[in-house]
Amino acid sequence: MVLTVGVIGPEDLVHKVVAVGGSAGADRLVPLPYRHEDETLDVVGSAQAEVDALLFTGVVPHTLATAAGIVDRPAMYVPYSGATLLRALVELLRLGHDVSRISIDTLRRSEVMETLTEAKLPTDHVHVLPYRPGLTSQGLAEFHLAARDRKQTRVALTCLGSAFHLLDHEMHAVRLAPSRHSIRSTLQALVLATAGQHSGDAQVALGIIDLPADDRELAADLRVLGGSLADLADGQRLVVTTRGVLEKVSEQFTRLPFLDDLAARHGTAHVGFGLGRTAAEAEALARRAVNRARSVGPVAGVVSMTDDVDIVIDADRSASSLSAAAAGPESTVTLARRVGLNPRTLDRLRELAAQEQDEGITAHRVAEYLAVQQRTARRILKRLERAGVAVPTGSRQLGRTGRPPIVYRVRL
Repeated sequence: MVLTVGVIGPEDLVHKVVAVGGSAGADRLVPLPYRHEDETLDVVGSAQAEVDALLFTGVVPHTLATAAGIVDRPAMYVPYSGATLLRALVELLRLGHDVSRISIDTLRRSEVMETLTEAKLPTDHVHVLPYRPGLTSQGLAEFHLAARDRKQTRVALTCLGSAFHLLDHEMHAVRLAPSRHSIRSTLQALVLATAGQHSGDAQVALGIIDLPADDRELAADLRVLGGSLADLADGQRLVVTTRGVLEKVSEQFTRLPFLDDLAARHGTAHVGFGLGRTAAEAEALARRAVNRARSVGPVAGVVSMTDDVDIVIDADRSASSLSAAAAGPESTVTLARRVGLNPRTLDRLRELAAQEQDEGITAHRVAEYLAVQQRTARRILKRLERAGVAVPTGSRQLGRTGRPPIVYRVRL
C-alpha cells in the first residue's frame, strides 16, 4: 500500500520533518509549508485531496485545522515535550544560561514539570502558558515579556516561529523544534493508523440477495456497488464488493437504495451483507446477516461485522432517511434493533447526549457515563455513526501524541 503524508508547518520545520521522516515508513512525504500559521486552513484545504494523512509540525496548526473541522483523514502533530524540551535545556546549560528561571509557551504544564523533574532541574520559577485556541503570537510574546518583568525569568522558550521573531530583540529566546525521535515516532504512528483505516475500507464485503423469484433487473440495481454478481446453489444471488464502496452507497449503513425496488417487484426481499478480512469470513457473516433479515420482517437488509455488530436496515428506513428524520426520532426499541444495542443502553445514551448537547460527546465520556471500557465506548459510537444518528464534528484534546479523541454530535 502506497501512503502519501502531507507535512504542514513553517518551511524550515517542514523540510526538517521531511528529511528525518523519509525512513519512517511513508512511501511519500509531501512538504506543505506556510509563511504564517494563519495560512494553515488554506494549505490544508488545498492539499487534502492529494494526501492520505496529515502530519503537522506542531500543535498550533493542528489545533487550527481540527477546530475548523476541515480535517477529514488521519492527522497527528509532532509533540515538543520530552526529548525536544530536554535537548533545548541541555543546550542552554551548555551555553551558561540559568534554566531555573524560564518561561515556556504552548506545552502543557504537566509535561514541562515532568521533564524538568526527571532531569532533576528546579521548577519553582518556571512559568508555562499552555496553548489554547485563540492565542496569537502577540499574546505569547506578551506572556514571556510579562514573566521577564514580573517574575525575573531569564529565557523564553517558544514553539511558535512568529512569536520567536517578536521576542528575539526583547530577551533571550529559544524556538523549540521537534527532535528526530519525536518526528520518527509520530510519523510511524500516523502511518500505522492510516494503513489500518485503509485496510478497513478494503475489507471484503459479500452480499446475499434472497428473493422469491428470479429478477432480471437485479444486476442493474446492484451496479452502484461496482462488484460482481453470481448465482448460489440454493437460488440466492451473491454480490461481491468492498466495505468502502458499500459504506458509501449505503450512506454509512443507514439505507440500501435498491431494497425498496426489490420489495416493490417481489413483495418480500431480504439482503444480508457480511464484512470480513477474508472471503470466507465475509460469506459466513453474510449468511448470518440474511438470516437476521428474514427474522426482521418481509423486507429488510442487515449488515454484519466481525465484532458481533448487526445493523438492521428495514424497508421504511431505506425508503427515505429524510422522511424518517422529519417524522421525529425513532423509538428506543426500533433504534436499538437497528444498531444492535440494548434499549437500556440507548436510554442512558439519550440522557448523556441531552446533557452534552452543546459540547458533543467523546468515547471517554461515554465510557465514564456507562462504566464501560473506552474500546467498548468507541464501538458504541461507531454503531451510532453507521446508523446515521451520530456525526463526528472534530476533536477536542490538546497536547498529546497521537490522534485526539473524536467529538460526536449525537441525536437520539
